[in-house]
Amino acid sequence: MIARAKGKNKESQWFGYKSVKPEEKARLVEDVFSSVASRYDLMNDLMSGGIHRLWKNKFVSMLRPSPNKALLDVAGGTGDIAFRYRQRVGEKAKITVCDVNKDMLEVGKNRALDRGYLKGFKWVVGNAESLPFDDNSFDLYTISFGLRNVPKIDDALEEAFRVLKPGGRFFCLEFSRVLNPALRKLYDEYSFRVIPKIGEAVANDRESYQYLVESIRQFPPQEELAARMKKAGFELVRVTNLTGGIAAIHSGVKL
Repeated sequence: MIARAKGKNKESQWFGYKSVKPEEKARLVEDVFSSVASRYDLMNDLMSGGIHRLWKNKFVSMLRPSPNKALLDVAGGTGDIAFRYRQRVGEKAKITVCDVNKDMLEVGKNRALDRGYLKGFKWVVGNAESLPFDDNSFDLYTISFGLRNVPKIDDALEEAFRVLKPGGRFFCLEFSRVLNPALRKLYDEYSFRVIPKIGEAVANDRESYQYLVESIRQFPPQEELAARMKKAGFELVRVTNLTGGIAAIHSGVKL
């Protein structure tokens, strides 16, 4: 594994283990998700054995869904989190799905139509580092398996803080640092040996899934991300580990 960089937005120079310019990383990440959009949810099932569904259900339950809360789901193009929230709240839900990738949003829009969700959704093309929303606009901000793909993570955290109302809550579900050394070794073996092969066989795209595996290792571990959330202004920061730390939910409040 390569050495981790230091300073604000330090991940912006890495596309997986490849050194790039921040603007190049943004383009490369968009290319990855345009490539995998149509098979994204199927690949999530195959890679995780369906466990990601349990993680997402827990994630949404922690939001305490309510028709009185305006939800902004960032990097949520295919609608996985938004639809779970809608199922719990009903037709009075106020949901804005924002994604930088138009192809992912199109998948989400089509899935919403298939479910008969004709109202309560806004689908917005936007960058997590510079959100197209006013200050103090939302009660909830969620980002699920998206923050590690944002070139400037610290900018995205500051933007999340900006668009939340006072009392609003931030929630991030993301792959994280496995806590048990033995489990970490098994997980690494599976990630590097198996996941790119699945990507090649199912999505005809080995390179994108090689990047995804590497991007997990470049993402800040639990304690570091919590510290960076606090630096962005969040208080009452909490970390909930899932499946031994393979994934984690980070939450914070704008007071």
